[in-house]
Amino acid sequence: MTCLSVMTVDPECARLRDLIAADVGGTHARVGHVRVGDDGALSVVRFRQYACAQAPSLAAILRDFAAEAQLSSEHAVVAIAGRLDGDRLVNSNLPWPVSLERTRVEAGRERLALINDFEAVAYAVPRIDASGMTQVCGGDAVTDGPALVLGPGTGFGAALYVPGTPARVLASEAGHAALAAGTPRELDLLRLLLRRWPHVDNERVLSGPGLVHTYQALCELDAVAPRLDTPAAITAAAQRGDDAQAAETVAIFCAMLGSLAGDLAVTFGAQSVYLAGGIPAQIVPLLLASDFAARFVNKGVFAELMARTPVRLVEHGQLGLLGAAACYLERYAAA
Repeated sequence: MTCLSVMTVDPECARLRDLIAADVGGTHARVGHVRVGDDGALSVVRFRQYACAQAPSLAAILRDFAAEAQLSSEHAVVAIAGRLDGDRLVNSNLPWPVSLERTRVEAGRERLALINDFEAVAYAVPRIDASGMTQVCGGDAVTDGPALVLGPGTGFGAALYVPGTPARVLASEAGHAALAAGTPRELDLLRLLLRRWPHVDNERVLSGPGLVHTYQALCELDAVAPRLDTPAAITAAAQRGDDAQAAETVAIFCAMLGSLAGDLAVTFGAQSVYLAGGIPAQIVPLLLASDFAARFVNKGVFAELMARTPVRLVEHGQLGLLGAAACYLERYAAA
């Protein structure tokens, strides 16, 4: 059972004891039966992970979980990669289209909310113990200022947590902003990627598919035949050290992730940074030995400030669905 303390809920929200919460990315859907305790704590009393590509729709996943858990609650919230445009979710990584109303009806829920996946993680991260995280760089102080949460997985997510009463979270689509190169080799990589796409965004490198794009491009630049074709194979080869292009792919990935994390921290005035997403947790030794920290602090006159800004790695796990539940209780349950 995973627990997360949340803000005090109003009396109307307190009457809601059970709900379905989910965290859905391009690869996996993590779904849980979340219970609200008398003290405002959230606990996951049942949990299941689904492979998105093996399900016909988001509604089918929610319907299957509700039946399996024998959960009659009419309330459901889904943290999902993308942004709502009216009734339609705008996303490039999911295996199926998502309509809010159609999903609600087909899932058999009276109330359904969709929120950005990293918006949900941002709600959760400042409420967990920093001692359980891996320190990547920067100071070790726990601050109560704005917190940046970002991470690469199937796509790239980012959100800003702003404390207050109530706290606010600014969701973003930073993964679709233009990728910035920081070295001559990265410029060569960017030039090659620009031959394939007129807009090379951060996700083209800083994601699972981005690892493949980078690896293939480096092989082309080095005039060698690529031997690997999946993110898992590339990261495994980099960890073994038996493929030069795979090792460089992960090194570039970490360095450019550090640059982008620093850019976003400077842009939003973040006083702490949390790395989530599926990839960083898989390459911790390579990440800690990489140029991530050097690139994070390489912000000109802000270098000294950035050197004090803590960057921590947090295991994504069930944070997204717990954060989604917390957000739902605050925003929607009493509406």
